[in-house]
Amino acid sequence: MKTKCYFLPIVCLLLFNSCKKEETTNPTPTTKANIIGSVNLYDEGVTQTDNSNMTVSIEGLSPSISTTTDANGEFTLVDVPFGIYNIVYEKSSFGTYKLINLEHKNTGSSTIITTAPSLGQKSTTEVTNTSTSTNGDTVKISFTTVPAGNVGNTRYLRYFLSDNSNVGSENYLYYSPNFGIQINPGETSILKSELLNQGFTTGQTVYVKVYGDSFWSNDYDDPNLGRRVFPNLNMNFANSVSFIVP
Repeated sequence: MKTKCYFLPIVCLLLFNSCKKEETTNPTPTTKANIIGSVNLYDEGVTQTDNSNMTVSIEGLSPSISTTTDANGEFTLVDVPFGIYNIVYEKSSFGTYKLINLEHKNTGSSTIITTAPSLGQKSTTEVTNTSTSTNGDTVKISFTTVPAGNVGNTRYLRYFLSDNSNVGSENYLYYSPNFGIQINPGETSILKSELLNQGFTTGQTVYVKVYGDSFWSNDYDDPNLGRRVFPNLNMNFANSVSFIVP
């Protein structure tokens, strides 16, 4: 009588199932995912403009990864390796903005940039003259601009202070918030108490420089430079002037 052998097929089946189980329990690790965000674009004032065609890229990544915004200002950076990145936003007539140190990690889904930055166009305001005067505990900073500010054409500015005559947007001890003017010449004031709070002292000579800026100035802190960056300033400006802290 002949005996049938079923041993070999059973062994093969067991080995096949074992391999299948190993493949299931050891999947290929995920190393990248999308980064999704959006922007709101404006002119140098408060009027919203075309949100499309702003280039968004990963700074320093090779090979490079970039995309452009759609009509809603939305964008997707596809298959970005996990890491910590600076996100760069660029468009013609806009100052470059950077989102610093975005953490892109494996969460099982895309990284969503939850805050949509409001970004403005570069300032067209030139400062043609600057002067200062003091009245009691108040220092007045006066300036003329081209174009001139008026009720229908608000111009935006920002000033920088230093104890050095080389004061400017890259060399300052204090920067003001940006502010709008609707008259020419325009002026703004700073109180003695504000100067003392910023580390200046009574009798000290302080230098000031005024720039045209935008309402949305695209400013950000750059840890590599150790200062705040102001991309939308107009680089046509008057010489710095000085005053004595009251």
